[in-house]
Amino acid sequence: MQHDLQLRAAAREIYDACYPGDGWSPLAFDEAERFGTIHYRQAVGAAQRARHAFASRNTQCELFERG
Repeated sequence: MQHDLQLRAAAREIYDACYPGDGWSPLAFDEAERFGTIHYRQAVGAAQRARHAFASRNTQCELFERG
């Protein structure tokens, strides 16, 4: 995922928000990425789904209608 810096940055933010310390995940993001842990894969999946949601025109309309 190193070729997609925006996706990696989003995955890091999600990872850090969801797994804030050793009690949640024993590894920091970089190590989790290197080993491909479940926590890392979940963060990447969430980042991919978020990117898709932000790119979707219907989602953007729904967000504006809710406000």
